[in-house]
Amino acid sequence: MNAWRGLAFAAAIVLLGLVAYKLDRRLTTPPSPAIVTRTTDAHRAVSTALDARIDRILHDRPPGETPSAELRLVALTFDDGPYPVDTPLLLDELHDLGVKATFFVVGDHVLQFPALTERMKRDGHEVANHTMTHPAHFEDLSAAGVTKELDDGAAAIERYVDDPAVRTMMRPPHGRYTEQTVKAAQRAGYHVILWNDDPGDWRAVSPQTLADHILTNATSPDIILLHSGRLATVEMLPGVVERFRKAGFTFVTVSELLRRLPLSVIDHPLASAV
Repeated sequence: MNAWRGLAFAAAIVLLGLVAYKLDRRLTTPPSPAIVTRTTDAHRAVSTALDARIDRILHDRPPGETPSAELRLVALTFDDGPYPVDTPLLLDELHDLGVKATFFVVGDHVLQFPALTERMKRDGHEVANHTMTHPAHFEDLSAAGVTKELDDGAAAIERYVDDPAVRTMMRPPHGRYTEQTVKAAQRAGYHVILWNDDPGDWRAVSPQTLADHILTNATSPDIILLHSGRLATVEMLPGVVERFRKAGFTFVTVSELLRRLPLSVIDHPLASAV
């Protein structure tokens, strides 16, 4: 009898340890929402403060069990550029695949290669704001600095394309942000668009490595962070698009994703086999 009690006590200790470990991970892991809309409480969404973390634990939507068909939406997003060689190849591939994507372009680059920006819109893609100069440490900018980067970027892009996303959707350069820079972007009228999956095409990786990562980490829905200046990204697209489509996914722009699904679902997607 004592042996059974000892085993039960040991099992209880292990269980409590696992619960404490999971709680500690949720309290210490930085938040990573896929989208912070301009009306979202930025403190709750991205702050690392204890009160915000506890609030997320208590109120975030718990994941479901099986992804339903209406959740099978995937948005390909491409940062940076346009670039004179890689971007045309990417646009050619997307055209051949019949996929519409969202491009977060840099104002300085748009002024250098306006025809490519015009082609993005002409091909049916969404064009959004990735700031004017792509500062290396966007997270260190003041509120005024954030606003200027976004205003100048939007003015440059709008010289060549007319798209509501230019002044309503932004992505912080390098994915670097703080609660304060998010709030500044919100005050400027922007949704801050992040992602569900970063396969790391900004590193020197092979097309197969990228494809394996994307297919292994697929969720329903899915916002995938990619870049328009990477040949490996162009090369891996046909196989990845085919696999997603065979799994019943539909490719959409970010704005369409926001129209079709609630933010809680986008920020808390379900693992999905592809």
